[in-house]
Amino acid sequence: MRCVLVTGKGGAGTTTVAAATAVLAAQRGHRTLLLSVDPAAGLSGVLDHPVGAQETELEPNLTGRQVDLRRAVEARWPAVRAVLAHTWPSFAVDPVELEELAFLPGAVETLTLLELRDGLTAGNHDVVVVDGGPLAGMLRLLAFPETLSWYCRRLLPPDGAFARWLRPGFGRSTFGGRWGNLAAPAYDTVSRVHRAAIDLRAILTDQATTSVRLVLTPQGGALQAARGSLTALALHGFTLDGVIVNRILSPVGADAWRAGWAAAHREELAELTSAFAPTPVLPVNYRAGEPVGLEELAAFGAAAYGELDPASVLGVGLAGDSDQPRVERTEDGFALTFGLPFVDGSQVDLARLGDDLVVTVGAFRRAVPLPAALRRCDVSTARLRGDRLVVSFVPDPDRWVRA
Repeated sequence: MRCVLVTGKGGAGTTTVAAATAVLAAQRGHRTLLLSVDPAAGLSGVLDHPVGAQETELEPNLTGRQVDLRRAVEARWPAVRAVLAHTWPSFAVDPVELEELAFLPGAVETLTLLELRDGLTAGNHDVVVVDGGPLAGMLRLLAFPETLSWYCRRLLPPDGAFARWLRPGFGRSTFGGRWGNLAAPAYDTVSRVHRAAIDLRAILTDQATTSVRLVLTPQGGALQAARGSLTALALHGFTLDGVIVNRILSPVGADAWRAGWAAAHREELAELTSAFAPTPVLPVNYRAGEPVGLEELAAFGAAAYGELDPASVLGVGLAGDSDQPRVERTEDGFALTFGLPFVDGSQVDLARLGDDLVVTVGAFRRAVPLPAALRRCDVSTARLRGDRLVVSFVPDPDRWVRA
């Protein structure tokens, strides 16, 4: 099963590109689900066909669905209520109502990801094309499983809050005996959430399974915006397999004004193609109007992909096949490396937080869980080597003794 995540600059046509990708994939023989997680919910308008919370058959091999968070809350509420029922009597608090659930921190991201997970694991499709909307929101969503896992690790053993609470005498003295009734279901819930977050993160960062398609327009500053987008995706471990540059003006039959814009677009396209090589950059000419309906979307998709299979991995990213962090042995200890293109050293900041390495690049931040060997080491140096960040670690005798 393949997952293609379509995102990009707001207003660049991400929904159109996602729909065209799905229509073309279906027409070329792939059982395809077009799934929109974009809150703007513009999929029905682009398809010229109503699409709701349930899968809708659009044509042979193609179904569509718009994530509806209200419906998702209602569908999942009985299971959530059953879990919370263990907590309410123990702490004498009023039950959470259905309407309040959506306002809990992380609820929107969690529900959206559960809907995405169900689409990816149903087994009914060869490819799931996701209309993700603008990149900022999509990146928050994609990074959430790792964030959720980070919080779960701070609750679970060996050193998390549950481990401290379950030590002999601590829970009983603190909660007056009520903790015994609450600990088991709460611990089980956190463990299941942690496992689900790890599994979904593995799917989203598996290069053979999931890739991101970035949609841009050839306006001034497109290259800078694209570089920032790729840096953010690479920092969080997501693979970019193609860039689609939409609404390129053709110089054919153009007056002086249009010819000037066409020349500017060609220059932007050339810069993008050079900067992102070997990642494919696919140009799509400006159309008289936005493609609406399956027939026009199929034509748009054919113009964008040509002979390429829209359901396949279009090409390798700038970091090749090693976007994920990897550990290498060195003379002095170890090195942790991962892809980080279009960055200079002044933009990178590192901090050690327990068993995590916090990497900050501009406005983007990620807590990278350290492998067991590196948890007993200290950071010695960090440098950029081409498009990769290399962080060197040396063993800390005190940490090894404590371990």
